[in-house]
Amino acid sequence: MILRQLSKARGVAGDEGQVRKIIKEEAARHADEIRIDALGNLVAHRDGDPDLPRLMIAAHMDEVGLMVTHIGKDGLLKFLKVGGIDDRVLPSTVVQVGKEGVVGVIATKPALTPQQRSTVNSSEEMFIDIGAADRKTAEKEVSPGDYVTFCTDFEDFGDDRLKGRAFDDRAGCAMLLEILSAEHQVPLSAVFTVQEEVGLRGAYVAAWDVRPDMALVFEGTTCADTPGSDEQLHSTTLGAGPALGMMDRSSIAHPGMLAQLMRIAEQENIPYQLRRSTAGGNDAGPIHLNRSGIPTATISTPCRYIHSPVSVLKRSDYENGVRLVTAFLQSIEGGFRP
Repeated sequence: MILRQLSKARGVAGDEGQVRKIIKEEAARHADEIRIDALGNLVAHRDGDPDLPRLMIAAHMDEVGLMVTHIGKDGLLKFLKVGGIDDRVLPSTVVQVGKEGVVGVIATKPALTPQQRSTVNSSEEMFIDIGAADRKTAEKEVSPGDYVTFCTDFEDFGDDRLKGRAFDDRAGCAMLLEILSAEHQVPLSAVFTVQEEVGLRGAYVAAWDVRPDMALVFEGTTCADTPGSDEQLHSTTLGAGPALGMMDRSSIAHPGMLAQLMRIAEQENIPYQLRRSTAGGNDAGPIHLNRSGIPTATISTPCRYIHSPVSVLKRSDYENGVRLVTAFLQSIEGGFRP
């Protein structure tokens, strides 16, 4: 499963090279043209009927992570967060630092009083311990500016579930590769974007370059369907199918595309759900505002614990997402005016 390779690859926003290499090798087997733009987006074109609308399908390669900013005299590393990460998930997390993947542990000052033990320390008060005795020793292994990723294995577990790192949005990237590998009449531009987690940056330039007639964004989205969270606040539910986004902070789904996706899902008996949260945003934001406007919709794979050291998804949600997009492509082969 290509998702295994993608999840294990390290690619914090701005450093997507490992992920891009895997995708390029896989996409080259099916694309008619591949190029990488100046920002690092990978665009894989597949020719089709020129009389049909060109569809841009997009997913981002980058993940949230950390960056080393300072090495102390004691050999401990200070860092900044790259992307949105809840400080509560950081202490005691095992990480990999730099291109060589030096193993480290995130730690924080000890909690000596009841008040300290009930307070979540800021990431600014944390550090990474790589086992170095002093600065000189640490500098042999790492440098300021090195990226830091969580150290997480990819595994099947439980009831048809997968756990791994960076399912937001390596799940979307894997789905794009599956769609790209199948036969379609619709001209496709599969775009694997960079720096989504730090401002949706790659999608701006990619959409300008590709000039699609319409776009589908594949995203990993939060579930929040666990104990302690009110049901009405669940963004999505694990196992209920791919989630169609109606609105978030960056975009409102094109009503024609959304209606078509829902109609197809019901006709083909493909489970789906509507994303019930407007929090956050994704690459649909910059894409739909590009040039004179691009009809755009989002299909998300529900993922528990995103933007943390480990994520969980249900295989059936992923597979039904691929089925839904495949059926959507077939539906517009007779032409589609969103």
